Amino acid sequence: MLTQLHLAEQVKFLVGLFAILNPLGAIPIFLSMAGDRRPLEMHRTALKTAVAVTIILVFSVWAGDGVLGFFGIGIPSFRIAGGLLVMMIAISMFHAKVSPARHTDAEEIEAESKVDISVVPLAIPLLAGPGAISLVIVDAHQAASFLDKILFSLSITGVGLLVWLVLRMAEPIGDRLGTAGLNISTRVMGLILAAMAVQFMVDGLIVLLPGLAAK
Repeated sequence: MLTQLHLAEQVKFLVGLFAILNPLGAIPIFLSMAGDRRPLEMHRTALKTAVAVTIILVFSVWAGDGVLGFFGIGIPSFRIAGGLLVMMIAISMFHAKVSPARHTDAEEIEAESKVDISVVPLAIPLLAGPGAISLVIVDAHQAASFLDKILFSLSITGVGLLVWLVLRMAEPIGDRLGTAGLNISTRVMGLILAAMAVQFMVDGLIVLLPGLAAK
């Protein structure tokens, strides 16, 4: 079945989305918030978090262009703004930290008193934060046909399954990788995101300033 989106673009999208979600980097926060709960409750939290992440990002695929159009924001400008945001997140990941754009100390303190932490703050803003939503909207804009958007939605669902598996296995993964292993994976993801952020901004600038492409 042929679509306007090439397989290579889909793979790039999936890698970028997994990198910006960075469920491995979210393991310490997940365990600190839910580690004192019963195993069954932790597993339910992991499932609800993954479902919420999937719903938020799939909604961005279908409604992103409409939201930008409502506010009169063009895709080139959004690419530049999204690139800056993703770069901020990537820089934080180089230092093995969670960017304030994704999660703040105040949100973590508030989460400690919540019974259900799966949607807020785990799904949003920790995983499906502004950076992930920006990435999805920009890439989904290339989906010119209904079938392409269906393919994007299925790809996001697949990443959602990976998020669930990582959170479902958070304790054994955390024990096996340790702090050093989790930090290394976060830095690698940050490097991927930094490169994508630069490409976002370059693509946006070329459209807004076409003279750059001729140089």
